[in-house]
Amino acid sequence: MNERVTVTGPRRRRPRVRRQAVTAEIDAQTRLGEIYMRALLRAQLRLGLTVAGVVFVMVAMVPLVFAIAPGLKSVDLMGIPLPWVLLGGAVYPVLIVAAWFYLRHAERIERDFAEMVNRR
Repeated sequence: MNERVTVTGPRRRRPRVRRQAVTAEIDAQTRLGEIYMRALLRAQLRLGLTVAGVVFVMVAMVPLVFAIAPGLKSVDLMGIPLPWVLLGGAVYPVLIVAAWFYLRHAERIERDFAEMVNRR
């Protein structure tokens, strides 16, 4: 009678490559963690510079308008000169809207980053 025998050698396992969570990469300040953090900081910087640039252009346009059209300097609103009204009052709503826009988008950037980190 012929018996069937299975001959096996020792098990050969490939060493498991444990992927660290992205949060561990960031905490350990590895190269990959640095890349993730640099991407987050770059997105935040881009947003900040964009908002600051738009606010600067809008506020800088007010004196430019009065330089181009000097007749507007003599216009009064309720006894207050128009340049004072625009620079002393109208600038603040622009700043409030810019701050609201910045805050909303900065939180979205951070939320997207946290979701990406938790996914991997």
